[in-house]
Amino acid sequence: MSSGPWTDEENDLIVADYFAMLVDDIAGRRYSKAAHRRALLPLLPGRSESSIEFKHQNISAVLKGFSETWITGYRPAFSFQRALEDAVQRWLARNPDWLQPSVASAATGLREDAPLWVGPPPTLSNQPPPDELGVMLDLARRFDAAKREAANRALGRAGEERVLAHERTVLENAGRPDLARSVVWESEENGDGAGYDIESFTPEGRPRLVEVKTTNGWQRSPFHITRNELAVADERGSEWCLFRVWDFAREPKAFELYPPLDAHVALMATDFQASFL
Repeated sequence: MSSGPWTDEENDLIVADYFAMLVDDIAGRRYSKAAHRRALLPLLPGRSESSIEFKHQNISAVLKGFSETWITGYRPAFSFQRALEDAVQRWLARNPDWLQPSVASAATGLREDAPLWVGPPPTLSNQPPPDELGVMLDLARRFDAAKREAANRALGRAGEERVLAHERTVLENAGRPDLARSVVWESEENGDGAGYDIESFTPEGRPRLVEVKTTNGWQRSPFHITRNELAVADERGSEWCLFRVWDFAREPKAFELYPPLDAHVALMATDFQASFL
């Protein structure tokens, strides 16, 4: 059996196989992981079934670091070569819209009566961060996961749409249909310049300005926030909140962050405006 580094060709084969399973997994279709491993054996001469299984776990780890969804039946294993990251990036670059059907399906939750599950943010969950958090954050930075998700208009819009329905449902369930009818999807009606996406209310009638950040990845995935959004958070801190939606393509869940944001997250400048002297 070969024990040498995996070649680009081998990595591309196993990454494609993993995504074939992942698409079925998200859609709820039955598939056999063992059958997939056995089918790969003749295509990967010298590799054992156990090494193929471990490589699938490596791919889960890469996807988690990239703020993407992964096969929950393959627990992430964080000892992998940089070449595997490159192979996953190549597949994602060739298939940029692979998750759009699942994102669209998750957005239809706006037609349901149930609000989103909203739990505590990671900073208040009384659980220590995982040992591999540094590795995942390093992966997210190299892949620029936050910027990619900020540029994913379909994902961002679907997340806002789902939170809009959540806000209205919460108010209706609280006996305030009058306020529910007054909730405004600000970014859809007037563009992104307000510093928040949804103008809502508390059940008591106080203004509630909701900035939505959506990811298909886990709850600690980095996210992008604009200078204007931070300014509005500072100026209207008693009204503004960041509504973080995660695991959107599978089973959307959420938590809320309130100003000051730097009590919860580390804010890092990533873009600069260049002006001529």
